[in-house]
Amino acid sequence: MKLIQNDINYIKMKAKTPIDVHFVFCSFSNPYHCTRVAELINEYISDPMGGGKPLTKRDQLYLVDGLANHPSSFVLFACCNDTIVGLATCFINFSTFKIKPYINIHDIIVDKQYRGMGVGEKILEQIEKIAIEKKYCKVNLEVRNDNLVAQHLYKKMGFQESNPPMFFWTKFLDEAS
Repeated sequence: MKLIQNDINYIKMKAKTPIDVHFVFCSFSNPYHCTRVAELINEYISDPMGGGKPLTKRDQLYLVDGLANHPSSFVLFACCNDTIVGLATCFINFSTFKIKPYINIHDIIVDKQYRGMGVGEKILEQIEKIAIEKKYCKVNLEVRNDNLVAQHLYKKMGFQESNPPMFFWTKFLDEAS
């Protein structure tokens, strides 16, 4: 699905003044960090592009615990002053073709109040810096074919469709999925 001119104009019209952002890795021993992980992912899931219903309080606890105990995950927070305004949940994977690790961005979330201020761009730039510093071979992500705003951001930041194009296939193993 291509980004049409009306979508681009809408994105430009929505743009707000950029803000200063700094980055902090999530410390799962910090209650504020855990709360913001659950809140932001819940906000994302509840959004039409998240396609789901909000997490229960119990599921939020499982989410935070699961991320904290996953051997290859990290959560990167985008902060403005003392407020966490966005995050990326990432996983380190390994490329058998390149014989090097790489970062898979599973979620990028910007709090609704801070969208259009360049936070998403800054998150992607920071993840790329991390990958370069660690000598990883790539950064990848998935995006819904109808999420034109995200696709515009990713293209702007240098991401492109795989060549040859790839499909992302899923087989759910439990009824709750």
